[in-house]
Amino acid sequence: MRALYPHTELKIDRHGVTLHCEIYGDGPETIVFIPTWMFIHSRGYKSQIPYFSDRFRCITWDPRGNGKSDRPTDPSQFGQGHYVADALAVMDATDIDRAILFGLSQSGPTCAILASYHPDRVRAVIAVGAHSPLVPRFPHNSVESYNSDLGDREPQGWEKYNRGYWRRNYADFADFFAEQLFVEPHSTKQQEDVRGWADGTTGDILAASMAAPYAGQYQLDEQAYRRIRCPMLLVHGRKDTIAPVAASEKVAELTGCEIHIFEEGGHVPNARFPGQFNTLMRDFLARHLGTWAPGKPPRRRAKAPKRALYLSSPIGLGHARRDVAITQALRALHPDIQVDWLAQDPVTRLLEANDERLHPGSARLASETAHIEEESGEHDLNAFQAIRRMDEILIKNFMVFQETVEEGGYDLVIADEAWDIDHYWHEHPGLKKSAMVWLTDFVGWVPMPEGGAHEAFLTSDYNAEMIGHVENNPTVRDRSIFVGNPEDVVPLGFGEGLPMMRDWVPRHYDFAGYVMGAHPSGFGPREALRARVGYGPDEKVCIVTVGGSGVGAHLIRRILHAWPLAKEAVPELRMIVVTGPRLDPASLNAPPGVELRAFVPDLDRHLACCDLALVQGGLTTCMELAAAGTPFLYFPLRNHFEQNIHVAHRLDRYEAGRRMIFATSPPETIAEAMVAELTTPRRPHPVEADGAARAARMIAAVL
Repeated sequence: MRALYPHTELKIDRHGVTLHCEIYGDGPETIVFIPTWMFIHSRGYKSQIPYFSDRFRCITWDPRGNGKSDRPTDPSQFGQGHYVADALAVMDATDIDRAILFGLSQSGPTCAILASYHPDRVRAVIAVGAHSPLVPRFPHNSVESYNSDLGDREPQGWEKYNRGYWRRNYADFADFFAEQLFVEPHSTKQQEDVRGWADGTTGDILAASMAAPYAGQYQLDEQAYRRIRCPMLLVHGRKDTIAPVAASEKVAELTGCEIHIFEEGGHVPNARFPGQFNTLMRDFLARHLGTWAPGKPPRRRAKAPKRALYLSSPIGLGHARRDVAITQALRALHPDIQVDWLAQDPVTRLLEANDERLHPGSARLASETAHIEEESGEHDLNAFQAIRRMDEILIKNFMVFQETVEEGGYDLVIADEAWDIDHYWHEHPGLKKSAMVWLTDFVGWVPMPEGGAHEAFLTSDYNAEMIGHVENNPTVRDRSIFVGNPEDVVPLGFGEGLPMMRDWVPRHYDFAGYVMGAHPSGFGPREALRARVGYGPDEKVCIVTVGGSGVGAHLIRRILHAWPLAKEAVPELRMIVVTGPRLDPASLNAPPGVELRAFVPDLDRHLACCDLALVQGGLTTCMELAAAGTPFLYFPLRNHFEQNIHVAHRLDRYEAGRRMIFATSPPETIAEAMVAELTTPRRPHPVEADGAARAARMIAAVL
């Protein structure tokens, strides 16, 4: 799922070639994202457009030769003359007199030509990894190498940058070139994206573009660069193997513009290091054009109350319940602390019900739960891949967070599995603007068998990056809290050549014990609780609940088919199905006798006193049931590593719940398991009741 979709799409015809254009946002200033080489289409700007369109009008289009634009194969249809004319045609068609231009690689010179020859149309330029005809190309991708005759032999490395090979084996060249665009370690996602976008063109089209005259009617010489008067920011990676960093240094020398070098960056730092890049670009535009930038934090009195910004993962409501409990325990230690929440639906509903204070920036967050639902299948969710493919949403939400913390003057950020904040602050510690406490109930991505060797490689790579972040930048997390005990860490390794989780986690985490919203031991006698929630002494109450997303619809429908069979075996059985905020109860066609409820505010109390629960494999609900001693069946989502590995390990340790496999559990099997749990319930080990207080004390020590 994308973080943002265009509000307007249009086709622009320029001399017989149709360009597919997209428009985002409606701010007073316009940023035109000019396409780069047709190896990549306009999705290459996905790390910038969703964020900047909050306050700018953002326009881009697929280059001629890729995406939804036409794909000519005649060399006369390519070259800078056409690319400049395309940009002017798009600006005219979208009623733009003057715009901020954004260029990448090949479109860096396009921006320079526009700023030099059409200065009345350009407000400012940001160019990344830009080529320049004033600086020779690298020998490994020179014109001579490109035109050489390889014969029938298979080229190696940069020999693949060759017109003959593009026509013979474009797919192999695309694999190679995607890796050259991102030479930084742990760049598998960016390489994968580019490889997919490269399928939108062909080797013949790339070769045609290289045969075109470079600048057409424009002369991009030293004099042309010196004519540029608008503000310009050049960004380049020191380790760029495609465009020499000397190209940007030469242009900066001629124009006197700003230049920023990413010392560890390759060709596309705006995609590989978007947290730092977006901040850099935002501040550049604010300095030179007076556009928006975060204001200075308010001045604080010496004895002013402490202020905390709390981020709670929206993927499941369990995080929010435990985070509210921690916040309440924290207020017992610091009664005057002010806690703001940066959160999204459905977490916001629970926060409002608990009279918590929502930061207005929350309205700008892109939906993570909608993405998870889009990634899911029939009781199937590859959680690792889903989070990996959430990168566009995460960078948008990180930038909203970064603005919030920059101008909020917070003493502390509390991040409960806020993966974006933890990642980008570790990647660029200079972005950190307050103390941070990190909370999680699992550590370590784990491959699922269906993912094969490739998923095992990817999870190992992600784990290695995380380990490096924590060990190389130990001051980013002021405290790391594991929601659980040392025995809850799974006895697995992080990957080939990496440490065991049970060895590494205790060196970097404090353990709070399990944290839940309210421990069932405080609900009072079970029979009295049943009476308060409306359960009769002679009925067997079964509650079905699958969390705050729509992923559980398939499970609910199968359980509804099991209901008549279980009811026949246990006549006093009463079933209540809690659909959650994202499922329409009317869509489930429940059989007579089944009660459907969209939302139950005190669900934990119902779970504590019912006779049986059927749930997904989420940790919070399962542990609430374990703490209450309630029998339950749990159905981990297929390919969900956390539910199948981390959660299942913890439940086994507590001897809680009966694990069910959805794929091998028809209604008859579910009904049999329901009856078995009702007639011979198991009793799990006790679950600690002081986790929230322990976590609060750890957090308070950082304030």
